[in-house]
Amino acid sequence: MPGVLAGADIEQGLAFLDVDDTIREVHGYRKQGAGYGYTRVRGLNIQIAALSTPLAGPVIARARLRKGNTGSARGAGRMVAQAVTTARAAGVRGRILCRADSAYYGWAFVGAALRANAWFSVTARMTKTVTRAIAGLAEDAWQTIKYPHAVWEEAEQRWISDAEVAEVEFVAFTGRRQHQHVPCRLVVRRVKRIQPLASDGSEQGELFAAYRHHAFITNSSFTTVEADQLHRDHAIVEQVIAELKDGPLAHLPSGKYAANAAWVSLAVIGFNIARAAAVAAGLAKARWATLRRQIIQVPARIAATGRRLVLHLPTHWPWAHAWRALHARATSPPQPVTP
Repeated sequence: MPGVLAGADIEQGLAFLDVDDTIREVHGYRKQGAGYGYTRVRGLNIQIAALSTPLAGPVIARARLRKGNTGSARGAGRMVAQAVTTARAAGVRGRILCRADSAYYGWAFVGAALRANAWFSVTARMTKTVTRAIAGLAEDAWQTIKYPHAVWEEAEQRWISDAEVAEVEFVAFTGRRQHQHVPCRLVVRRVKRIQPLASDGSEQGELFAAYRHHAFITNSSFTTVEADQLHRDHAIVEQVIAELKDGPLAHLPSGKYAANAAWVSLAVIGFNIARAAAVAAGLAKARWATLRRQIIQVPARIAATGRRLVLHLPTHWPWAHAWRALHARATSPPQPVTP
């Protein structure tokens, strides 16, 4: 449906592909594939790839059910490759930025993004090479950013905040073969600790005792501040997962693995149909729970008269305009597709 991914068809546009996984707790000893994962909860693992643009809410490009003890990054390369293919088929013509948290910090995810000619933005693990790079940043390299509780200083035209960002050139995955070394940017956000930790007395120890550091690698061309803001928006996939858990993934009903996999597929289809309905109703940014409350769960009365069914909507219903827009879009004849 046109408009579900608003702005995706622009050549110079930008789309976001966010990958994450979650553990869905299950009960009973006859659940096929159930196991203890990284949350130490017995369940099944569900991996999601969400596609969005700056103008449109997320839709699910790919999803798969996995065994409960499956590592997060397993199959990450294939997930990215398939999701990018889906994004192109959905009309995305601009650059794609693949984002993920530190569980996907590895060659599989980054390499798949590079092969797909996409940008990547992945949270870095605090390895020795990463911490050395952070410790090597000069003090004047840090710049304050807009962060929770930040204050804009008019006189100095800058944000006064406990958070700062900086970046340094970096080569990731140097422990792998030479052709898998990835020259990129290491962008670091540091936030002052409320209660500083005890330091070992060294200059590097003082740095990490006073600040919490959040680093990620990227090959995008955005400024340091823009890259940090866009990377933090990766949390949109967690919103998608939360909405699925609030709906059909509240439980996985079957003891059969194949049946639960089909249940996940149907949940994804329902989610994407709901997103299309939200766009048609003029509620493109509405969350799934809001859409159910305002559009789907309509407190109406059905009456039969003259061999017709008449739907009586509530009087002074605040969402009547959105429902009428959805109904008009759903019943209008399809528009011809221009080549």
